[in-house]
Amino acid sequence: MQVAQISIHQRVIIRVPRMSRAPARTFSPPREWKEHKGPKCIAVAEIAGAMLNKEGAVDLVMDDTTRLRARLDGDCRPLDYYSGFYLRPGPDGLICKDRDAIRMRSGARCEIDGFKSLRLKK
Repeated sequence: MQVAQISIHQRVIIRVPRMSRAPARTFSPPREWKEHKGPKCIAVAEIAGAMLNKEGAVDLVMDDTTRLRARLDGDCRPLDYYSGFYLRPGPDGLICKDRDAIRMRSGARCEIDGFKSLRLKK
């Protein structure tokens, strides 16, 4: 009689596509966003895409068209995640500030310092 043990570990990594910006039109001014208090955690399954931000952050576009800004730690540069990035959600399917990180294709990682809700400036 032979006894064996098998361990199965599930590892989910979500690739977040980078959205291209709409072509600029000469008659419409660029959109400006104002930050508001954001959630502590967000569901990875609700992220539709992402846009780069010059301020050490990534703007996330959600399935319901709302936008959130993921603020990253100070060591992250926008060019590091220009070609896309990966998120590894926790067992709860969420990514949370001060717990999770954005992982670049290069292997680098940036901790998420917080989320801000974005609304168009009036």
